[in-house]
Amino acid sequence: MGAVHDHPDPRAAARHRHRRGPGRGGAGGRGGSLRQLRSTFRELATHYPQTKLFLLAYLFFNDGIQTVIGNSSLYGIEELDFPQTTVLAVFLFVQFTAFFGARLFGLVAARVGAWRTVLSGIGVWTLIVVVAYFVPAQRLVLFLALAFAIGMVLGGTQALSRSLYSQLIPAGKEAEYFSLYQAMERGTSWFGTLIFGLVYQSTLSYRAAILALIVFFLLGGVLLSRVRMREGIVAAGNEVPVVI
Repeated sequence: MGAVHDHPDPRAAARHRHRRGPGRGGAGGRGGSLRQLRSTFRELATHYPQTKLFLLAYLFFNDGIQTVIGNSSLYGIEELDFPQTTVLAVFLFVQFTAFFGARLFGLVAARVGAWRTVLSGIGVWTLIVVVAYFVPAQRLVLFLALAFAIGMVLGGTQALSRSLYSQLIPAGKEAEYFSLYQAMERGTSWFGTLIFGLVYQSTLSYRAAILALIVFFLLGGVLLSRVRMREGIVAAGNEVPVVI
């Protein structure tokens, strides 16, 4: 018997392509995501002013937090004269402390509300950068105390901020609004590092550079203090908690 050869039917292939439709990856997928982000941002700006104000506040103080964390090792080595091994050990200490700090923030928030707790946390961050400016070189106990304070507010501030934001977005649109939240967070995360670098280039002092970050906490705190949480939660159609 001769060999049997299967020749593809061009009409079947065409029908298969039609069923699949255009590819979802590449530029088309990215374009759709950008259009969705723009649409969500327009809806946010038009219908949810308190959510918009909260997001703006978050971008400022979160950028300050990320810049402090991102440059703390550099500050410890170059400005405070600690060896790299010591700075690494202190960094691990911060991570360990952050676990308990997040739990403590949760307990405080349950009593006085997440909004007030986050505002207090921003106040602590402001104090941290001021204290960091004055910490003398090679004072390990003071450096550890500073690391302890960072750990206590690190996890709690960010976790409670996400919790507050979730109360200010309309039900059923969590994915869209958290995509916007993450996109804006990543899109502005370079600003604090830029300020840190520019101040260092101008003064040749990491102390001045770390102190300059206070502006992010002050602006973030002032903006957050103006967010009318109850009004924003009601506008989003969510149930107002007993303690905000």
